[in-house]
Amino acid sequence: MQGEPALPARQQLSIKVVTLLLVSLLAGLTAVGATLYLSWQLEGGAAAINAAGSLRMQTYRLGYTLQLNRERPSAELATQIAQERRQFAATLALLDRGDPARPLYLPSDPAVRARFAAIEQRYAQLLAEPNDVRHDPVRMRVLMDEFVDQINALVLDIEQYNARRTMLMRGSQILLIALAIVGTVTQIYLMFLLVFRPLYRLSGGISRMAEQDYSVRLPVETDDEFGELTRSFNRMADRVADAHGTLEARVQAKTAALNTRNRELALRNDIGAGLNAGLSAEAMCRDFLTRLMQWFGADGGSVRIVDPHSNAAHMVVYEGISDTLAAAEHCLQPGDCLCGASLKDGVAVIHDFRKLPSAPEPYSCEREGFVQVSAFPVRARTRQTGQFNLHFRRSRDITRSERDLLEALGEQLGIALENLRLAAREREIAVYEERNLLAQGLHDSIAQGLSFLNLQVQMLNDSLKRGATAEARDIVPLLKAGVQESYDDVRELLNNFRTRLAEGDLVANMRATIERFRRQTGIAVDFDAVGSGTPLPAEDQLQLLFVLQEALSNVRKHAYATTVRVRFTNERDVTLEIRDDGRGFDAAEMAARAEGHVGLKIMQERASRLSAQLQVESDHGAVLRLTIPFDARRLDERTQERTGKHGDQGIAG
Repeated sequence: MQGEPALPARQQLSIKVVTLLLVSLLAGLTAVGATLYLSWQLEGGAAAINAAGSLRMQTYRLGYTLQLNRERPSAELATQIAQERRQFAATLALLDRGDPARPLYLPSDPAVRARFAAIEQRYAQLLAEPNDVRHDPVRMRVLMDEFVDQINALVLDIEQYNARRTMLMRGSQILLIALAIVGTVTQIYLMFLLVFRPLYRLSGGISRMAEQDYSVRLPVETDDEFGELTRSFNRMADRVADAHGTLEARVQAKTAALNTRNRELALRNDIGAGLNAGLSAEAMCRDFLTRLMQWFGADGGSVRIVDPHSNAAHMVVYEGISDTLAAAEHCLQPGDCLCGASLKDGVAVIHDFRKLPSAPEPYSCEREGFVQVSAFPVRARTRQTGQFNLHFRRSRDITRSERDLLEALGEQLGIALENLRLAAREREIAVYEERNLLAQGLHDSIAQGLSFLNLQVQMLNDSLKRGATAEARDIVPLLKAGVQESYDDVRELLNNFRTRLAEGDLVANMRATIERFRRQTGIAVDFDAVGSGTPLPAEDQLQLLFVLQEALSNVRKHAYATTVRVRFTNERDVTLEIRDDGRGFDAAEMAARAEGHVGLKIMQERASRLSAQLQVESDHGAVLRLTIPFDARRLDERTQERTGKHGDQGIAG
């Protein structure tokens, strides 16, 4: 039937065992069923014997009642005779139909059935006898004796039938015992033959395998599960023997591969240490090339860096090649020669000159005696920043793992070179920013002072030309004051240039700055530092110190104050407040001059670097308040990218 899976061709052990058990069960059930049937027949026959035996008593009782009725006829005796006749007929009917519930039934033996039929017929004849015969006591007694003899013969036939059934039941019980013994012995033998012997054989084979006897093989004697298991054991033994035979070679291969990986890892670590040693680009490339040539046994090599503007690759370092070849290939354009083609495509290539098509002229590397040259890109992430070459005078087979290693090392070098470039660019930007602030500071202080002196010198020259000595004498003190102010500005700038800030030393540096201001100006300064919040990054501390210096410089130049109060708070928010009792300023005039007030502009730029808020107010003097909110402090702690960028440079306001 379609859709049903086909049974396997081999006879399964489970089918054999189940069949054996089912046959044993069927034989046992058959013997037990036969015994039960025979016992049921014997029980029914015994009940039939009792019922047939009761017919004799009923016959004599009926004869006795008839005799009494002849001697003393009465209605009561007539009724009793009719009742006894009905009882006799009921017993005959019971024997004829049987009663399975008791059980009771007349055996189906032909002789018994014929005997019973004769009794029924004789009973019917007795009922049909003439009255003269029934009233003759002697004749009646003879007939009754003959009838009882027939009943006795029926009982004897039933007993003989039961005796034969008893013998059959005993025989079936003996057969059942024999079946039990034979079945048990057969099952034990078959289980030993089908299960235990294959298990012992497999156990012996496994024990020999455990003792390193890899030549053991087991015979396949059956086509069942144990046969398949034996075949699997033999296959396993073949594989184990093969593995054991090649184990030493595989261990050596694995050891060699592990040693190679360890050497590659050591090379990566050494080159990584050299790339992170803070060397210049040339020294970094030279160390990189030297280690590669030693590791791969190269006879020559070079490293080139790509110019991002012209896309040309300039040779930075070289070893093992002549100066002439280095000079000829100092600047390599994409597409030039074999290495230029690799540079253009950005892929690693390995060229064996002996396997290349013949060219009109030999390649320059070939003329130098190299038979193989390889080129690998130097990348910084996805951008190609250069190329390095390895030259061999003898053919060198570079495996796939070695190619992967060289490409990975090229990426390491590319990232290191890119980091150098970014660091240089960062320093350049930092210098530019500081120069811009320096220019603004010079413009706000010295430049304005020199402009004032220039104007006074012109007025002095004009007075002398006109001979106005009185005007000249008035101008000289102004010149002296201007020169002194310019000198003070220069000295303040120099002091700010030399500012250095140790980590966590902001309050001490503030005290030193305030003390220097007090000595130079004679203005009294009160300083309070409160709070124990998280210290600011070093650069933020320096920017905060520069804001304080610029604010004090403005007080010196413009406030005409006698007292200054400085309060620094480092709690959830960071606040720096500088308050003086000077003349203050006009807010409208300050707003109009905001663009031209370089000092205030510089402080605003520094506050922007700190992500801070800068407020300048006039209230019985001037108040400058710089606040770094808590969220801005958390942002600084997350990034930390600006730390140390300007930490060793000072700027005056």
